[in-house]
Amino acid sequence: MGLRIKLTKSFAGASDTHLRTIHGLGLKKFGQERILQDTPAIRGMISKVRHLVSHEVVKDNPAKAPRRKPRIVKAREAARERRASKEH
Repeated sequence: MGLRIKLTKSFAGASDTHLRTIHGLGLKKFGQERILQDTPAIRGMISKVRHLVSHEVVKDNPAKAPRRKPRIVKAREAARERRASKEH
C-alpha cells in the first residue's frame, strides 16, 4: 500500500523546515503528485505540512526508482569507452 501525496497549496512564505519537508517528500511544483510508501516517517512528514498537501491511501505500491550512477563515474566510463574504441 502507498500514499498519494499532492501539493495543493503554495509553499511561498513557508518556514525553512516546511520547505525541507516538502522537498523530502519529493514535491517540487504546485500540483505535483507522488506515490510513496506508507511508513511512519512519511506520515510524520505529511502531518508536519498537512496544511499544504493532501493525501490518500492507494493500493498501488510506489515504483522503485532505478539507481543512477554519479556524473563523474559516467564520465569516466564514457572516456574509457572512447579510449578503447580509438585503440581498435
